[in-house]
Amino acid sequence: MNQVAPPIQVDRNSPVPLYFQVAQHLEHLIDSGELAAGSRLENEIDLADQLGLSRPTMRRAIQYLVERGLLVRKRGVGTQVVHAKVRRKVELTSLYDDLSKASREPRTEVLSFERKPATGGVALDLGVPEGTEIYAFERLRYADAEPLALMRNYVPAGILPLTREDLEGHGLYDLLRASGVNLRIAKQAIGARAAFAAEARALGETRGAPVLTMVRFAYDDHGRLIEHGNHIYRASRYSFDLTLTGW
Repeated sequence: MNQVAPPIQVDRNSPVPLYFQVAQHLEHLIDSGELAAGSRLENEIDLADQLGLSRPTMRRAIQYLVERGLLVRKRGVGTQVVHAKVRRKVELTSLYDDLSKASREPRTEVLSFERKPATGGVALDLGVPEGTEIYAFERLRYADAEPLALMRNYVPAGILPLTREDLEGHGLYDLLRASGVNLRIAKQAIGARAAFAAEARALGETRGAPVLTMVRFAYDDHGRLIEHGNHIYRASRYSFDLTLTGW
């Protein structure tokens, strides 16, 4: 594949460091698809000369994106674009919705699905009496034919009728909306850990690879707990984005 020289401009009067400006431009080009997976960048010296930057500045920009999993250095090949990460804002949306909006072609494989009485910790988590009928299911979510997330969910059966086929063809939140459920608020915890062997196999990672975790409790506009989710995501392909503001 031919080398590409991405169109980048920097503002020397900006307080934003030059290396970070370059990295942001490259990241935008990768996310938008203008720099496709497999594209090979011109070498750092040529890129630095084109932008009128020092080689250390360009090297730092490239290294920043390597560390974020967007670029990879290969001996004898150079610097290449890898698959762009899925970046998800921390708000009340579903992964299926976010992938669809980003044109990432979501696909779902339902690994398990059952309707059963809630017991023990599950009943406690859902805030329902033991014996209440619930749906318990596990799904493997793909983005562009690549495994991205392993998702375990519990939903009270009285909320909506649900089948394995429903979950294979639609996102859970789509199905809830279609049933007249208006999700209003969620409590969510985000973390990270090493993948267990079975998780790594399902996600196409090596055992012990880093994964991001998310535990969510979602409520409707009547205050009912609608779903409890326990999800893991490939850290090499996924990140959460947050916008923080001062006082």
